Amino acid sequence: MLKLLLTLMALCIALPAAADPLVQRGRYIVQTGGCNTCHTALYGLLGGNVPESDWLLGDKVGWRGVWGTTYATNLRIYMQTMTEEQWVQKGRTLTSRPPMPWFAIQAMTDEDLRALYRYVRSLGAAGKPAPSYVMPLVTPRGPYVQFPYLPL
Repeated sequence: MLKLLLTLMALCIALPAAADPLVQRGRYIVQTGGCNTCHTALYGLLGGNVPESDWLLGDKVGWRGVWGTTYATNLRIYMQTMTEEQWVQKGRTLTSRPPMPWFAIQAMTDEDLRALYRYVRSLGAAGKPAPSYVMPLVTPRGPYVQFPYLPL
């Protein structure tokens, strides 16, 4: 009996990430939730025709507005720094500068947050960190998208 239990445990550990239904759900969330639009370079310009191996590596194109200039995080590095539980807690309290729709992350169910985490982790760490935030009134060095000033 013990030998059977150990064999079953070894098989569960050896299952590929793709066998985890939450990984597949996470992939679906990334595709339909628009994550790739900012977090995958050239994704929108190429109509989503970017190899999955290049997904979620962040981008060097900045988003500049009255808040300063922000850059899409390399999620594949970012997710390596926390456990699944830490990510779920982070997702519940996440806030960020524009144009990141942090409120959409907060609205996700725990299961969706777990799915997103598992999918990103299944891709593995790759790439480089995104450029650092640039303060308002400072012109960024690299390419950026300029948001107009909208008086409220």
